[in-house]
Amino acid sequence: MSGGNSYLNERKYFIGGFFALIAIIYIIRLFYIQVIDDKYKLDAQSNAFRYLTEYPVRGYIFDRNGKLLVFNEASYDLMVIPREVKGCDTMALCETLEISKADFFKRIKKACQHPNSPRKQSIFEKQLSPQVYAALQEKIYRFNGFFVQKRTIRKYPKPIAAHLMGYVSEVTKEKAEKDPYYKEGDYIGQSGIERSYEEALRGRKGVQIAITDVHNKIVGRYMDGKYDTLAIPGKPLYSSIDAVLQEYGEKLMKGKRGAIVAIEPQTGEILSLISSPSYDPNLLVGGKERAKNFAMLYADTLNVPLFNRALQAMYPPGSIFKLIDALIGQNEGVLHPGTSYPCARGYPPMGGKPKCHPHGPVDLKGSVAQSCNSYYSYVFRSIVDQSKFKNFTEGYNYWREQVMSFGPGRNLGTDLPYDKPGNVPSEKYYNKVFGKNGWRSNTIVSLGIGQAELTLVPLQMANVVATIANKGFYYTPHCIKGVGKEKYLDPKFKEKHYVNVTNQAFYDVVIDGMQYCLDGGTAYHSRVKDIVICGKTGTAQNPHGKDHAVFLAFAPRDNPKIAIACLVENAGFGGTWSAPIVTLMIEKYLKGKTDRPELEKRMLEADLISGKTSTVIEAH
Repeated sequence: MSGGNSYLNERKYFIGGFFALIAIIYIIRLFYIQVIDDKYKLDAQSNAFRYLTEYPVRGYIFDRNGKLLVFNEASYDLMVIPREVKGCDTMALCETLEISKADFFKRIKKACQHPNSPRKQSIFEKQLSPQVYAALQEKIYRFNGFFVQKRTIRKYPKPIAAHLMGYVSEVTKEKAEKDPYYKEGDYIGQSGIERSYEEALRGRKGVQIAITDVHNKIVGRYMDGKYDTLAIPGKPLYSSIDAVLQEYGEKLMKGKRGAIVAIEPQTGEILSLISSPSYDPNLLVGGKERAKNFAMLYADTLNVPLFNRALQAMYPPGSIFKLIDALIGQNEGVLHPGTSYPCARGYPPMGGKPKCHPHGPVDLKGSVAQSCNSYYSYVFRSIVDQSKFKNFTEGYNYWREQVMSFGPGRNLGTDLPYDKPGNVPSEKYYNKVFGKNGWRSNTIVSLGIGQAELTLVPLQMANVVATIANKGFYYTPHCIKGVGKEKYLDPKFKEKHYVNVTNQAFYDVVIDGMQYCLDGGTAYHSRVKDIVICGKTGTAQNPHGKDHAVFLAFAPRDNPKIAIACLVENAGFGGTWSAPIVTLMIEKYLKGKTDRPELEKRMLEADLISGKTSTVIEAH
């Protein structure tokens, strides 16, 4: 009997041990699955949950009067998680997207190489058309591993201000690696306001945890969205741009190469910034169409529409630069209102070079109005050859320093990217060209009339005339006057920058000459009834073709509201093309209309690129 009990006890322990072993095995396996095997855990999660990035609405951009310049439109991207594609109806998907099967597998391979591994989502097809989006929604249950994610794209109610607004494009791999906020496929501002104010415009991304069923459809939100994070919309931008003036200026510049920049002198706010030829900003929105349009614009080497001439094209300023020399000369005491110099259709000490157009004897006021080249060759020499300097180069460096205080030769610090500094050549440069002690004032006398190696960008030209309108100071030009609902403005844009000439009496004499430029000088044919405009014509010599036409002005004379510069490439005299365009824009801005229909029609219809223009009166 004892033997039987012993047998039963052994059997009991055996059975108990067996079940204990089974329990231990299950516990170990469960621990392995839940804690150790991340791979298994991720697969289980991906079958039930889908983490959807909620992209914020990008900030809107308004003009100075509250008109919408840029808004957003709904868009959808087709996303893929490569590990889940098994069982997908590949042929149907290819037909819906209108791609080949080879293209399908090429994209899947690329998605598998995604830095976040094949278990993570990436873009398979971006910015779906409404038709394709609707078709996908009906068939999505057949496309395992694919889902549609909502995005927004930029839209422009009017095809204006392309260079000013800039454009948005996909984040590069390099950018995504440097900045953890971005992932490949995200959008980022690449130029213009979109780039400068990217951080304010982009907002902050959120995440939704969605629950999916076996048919690849989203059936709800995990825990009713308890663990979701909401996207924070981008901040609206309130620009200083006048949309009506911007559009009008772009129409006037159609068929012409060049740029216009208009500034409100009292604030430094940019009223319009035009680079021509331009393009419709809506062309750089979308998926396949955007890529095709960008390639087309980039390939247009004749007109270079993507090039922002207002900020990046460095031109010889020509005779508009004489205004700076007139101010520096007075400040140095070598030039006075009654000063006159001989002019025999050119600068006598250099055998009549630089050349000059015929005119009668002039004083300082007349020299501005008549734009005498000989006069300002003498003025330049009188500044740099003063006896107070130990040698000529010391005088030249002093002149250069005075010029640069007006903005040329350095970046102005605007809130737009890629602005060029222009060039005021250094002593080092001329020593390299002519050898040390191998150059004198007459060697580089063309600088006095805004030629030689001297260059400015149109933004700097507009800033110079804004400085003259303010009689000695300027605000850093900027195109955004408020960020967000609080309309924050960087304090640097409220700071006055004083140039090295501050005596208002010196400005009054120059402004007298600028007013007479329109009342009886080189811009006489562009005068405007009831508006006192002060301006200066320029003809910038161009070694690569016909001279550039330049004109800058401000108005009205008392309490100026607008300062503006215009350069039209290869157009000849400034008084012929640039002056009419500028005065039409001034008239439009100050009066809300123009009262010179014939002049307006001529400017609107003139095509200087193809050479189709009507007969015009040549004016220097």
